Amino acid sequence: MTTILAPYHLDERIGDLGVPADRTVVTSLPPGDPWSRMAVQYAAVADQVAEAVRAGERPTVISGDCTTALGTIAGLQRAGLDPAIVWLDAHGDVQTPETTTSGYLGGMPLRLLVGHRRDLIADRLGLRDVPEERVVLVDARELDPPEADYLAGSAIRRTTVEELAGDLLPDGPLYLHVDFDVVDPDELPGLLFPAPGGPPFDAVADAIRRVLATGRVAAFGAACTWHPGQGDPDRVRPLLQTG
Repeated sequence: MTTILAPYHLDERIGDLGVPADRTVVTSLPPGDPWSRMAVQYAAVADQVAEAVRAGERPTVISGDCTTALGTIAGLQRAGLDPAIVWLDAHGDVQTPETTTSGYLGGMPLRLLVGHRRDLIADRLGLRDVPEERVVLVDARELDPPEADYLAGSAIRRTTVEELAGDLLPDGPLYLHVDFDVVDPDELPGLLFPAPGGPPFDAVADAIRRVLATGRVAAFGAACTWHPGQGDPDRVRPLLQTG
């Protein structure tokens, strides 16, 4: 196992997340629109992930938001894998530029991973679409109406943290993604986008361990979506060091 830190929130370098890593991916981002800047950063992440996988390691990619998953999955694909996705998040992350009211790019990565608007970043990374039926969305409880409408008609499967088990997991290698805002905010302070009514930390930790125990997790993405200097990195760190 190797841990890779991408210390960014979207295209902005952020402060210390309090979680140590074996490697840190910092790039000089060009001027321009955020998608172009993120493409440069995520291409570097993809290179690191592909290198780790080819060396027989299971990379854990730590960052300040969920969009880094685009680079992680591109890296798995570069290494010859065809991963399915298990996505733990309080939010759906299936907004689009056309449906978002906030304009927040961090609300779109899962929708982009299944093929929406490849021109934004997927084509720049050489990222192939992940079929909807190979995606499991876990405990997404705070959805905007366009997200709810999309999910109702999509092949993405949904479940809760407590019910996440082997029979719900897609076949083959897995990309396990955890946005720690899936945890109830009463138990994890300092979250950027707290969503009340979530599962306790221990339930999330148990779900993570169940998926890792399959031995099929090719990469683990950890979105530490808390304000720098806040959150609870001491509590999260042991999970990120689970082999």
